[in-house]
Amino acid sequence: MSFSLWAALAAPVLAMMVRLNPEKPQLGDTISVTVELEQAGPAPTVTVEGETYPAFAIGQNKFRAFVPTTPLDKPGRRVVQVVGSGGERNLALWVNDRDFPVQNLWFSPGVSDLKVTDYEWDRVTAFKRLVTPQKFWNGPFLKPNAGPVSSVYGVRRYYNGVFAENYYHRGVDYASPTGSPVVAPAAGRVALVGYVSDGFELHGNTIGIDHGQGVTTIYMHLSRIDVREGDMVQPGQVIGAVGSTGISTGPHLHWGLYVHGASVDPVPWRYEAIP
Repeated sequence: MSFSLWAALAAPVLAMMVRLNPEKPQLGDTISVTVELEQAGPAPTVTVEGETYPAFAIGQNKFRAFVPTTPLDKPGRRVVQVVGSGGERNLALWVNDRDFPVQNLWFSPGVSDLKVTDYEWDRVTAFKRLVTPQKFWNGPFLKPNAGPVSSVYGVRRYYNGVFAENYYHRGVDYASPTGSPVVAPAAGRVALVGYVSDGFELHGNTIGIDHGQGVTTIYMHLSRIDVREGDMVQPGQVIGAVGSTGISTGPHLHWGLYVHGASVDPVPWRYEAIP
């Protein structure tokens, strides 16, 4: 993740530099596009495969955009187009394939009959699409629960013997007893609180934290919620407790990390200081 790819415009002075990180991303990675301008100017635009991602100022004449990748994307060549006051750059990037495990899950009739409610779907979808200009986090994310990982990111699944074509496990599961603490991995604003009693039948009791600049995290199947919407939380702050609400085979925390609405692998965010 430490590799830096720099590109400069062919001009007497360096007008715009672009860095892509990581050098060799794989499906599920978050691609960081950092742009430095020679002179002050508006934020550049970053476009990949027809999708434009916002760039935010992270320093003097320095901007950064995040480009998410998921297990449902096709591996291969991408062209990252950056257009700014310093000119235009088109950088080729290869996104590598990745093997994801396959699981078979069996639910009892009462659990398998649970469906996402319209209210639940609308609230969660709106939350994942948040793009707050302010950046709240600083440095690597903490582990949100002390339990061992019971299911990794990207797992493909059979549910009651039927393969879910467009499904992949959108997060990491931590197996812990009911009531064990769940902490905020990074600073942010609580932008979503949902209870089973209000219609969160699939996710169970849920918390969503907005970390800013299109980065959000979600915490599902909770037994207890200790925060309210609008609260500002800090790294390590207890926000709730592990449970087995919603569609769940047992007590665990589901932790998901989203970039511009796409579920990416949270693990690199824990071990790399994404600026």
